[in-house]
Amino acid sequence: MTKATPGRRAGRQLPTAEELRIWRDFIETTEALRSRLASRLQTESSLSPGDYAVLLALSEAQDRRMRSSELATHIGWERSRLSHHLGRMERRGLIRRQECPTVPRGAEVLLTPAGAEAFQRSTVPHLRAIRELFVDALTPDQLVAAGEIAEALRAQLDRHHEE
Repeated sequence: MTKATPGRRAGRQLPTAEELRIWRDFIETTEALRSRLASRLQTESSLSPGDYAVLLALSEAQDRRMRSSELATHIGWERSRLSHHLGRMERRGLIRRQECPTVPRGAEVLLTPAGAEAFQRSTVPHLRAIRELFVDALTPDQLVAAGEIAEALRAQLDRHHEE
């Protein structure tokens, strides 16, 4: 809870029944939204959300390549999870891994032409789904509030991560 939370009681450590109801609604709705977006992405482009996250990061990276450790940090995955996922993507021809010329035992991940094409084909349908399932459901004021909520939650998570 933040200082700005109305009705905050000094010393209270557990959420109220109403706060728990809001929390559950938030979590359940977020999971339903993620599931629906993932399903649409898979159906419309044959890419998983993980594929899309990797391809997005590589498409935005300088020379369409990143060190695998940097990529893992960028998308918020453990390196072992990323390594297994990259193996599957490499077998599909979406990415290629190679030794990093500047770091001993380092690896770089490169976006292949097939990966760039798959990402490009998936982008418009994916953005359309985001518009339909998220943006269009909210008023302009609610969209601004959602951004503010996400920013506050991220800041809180970052503060707790640093401790």
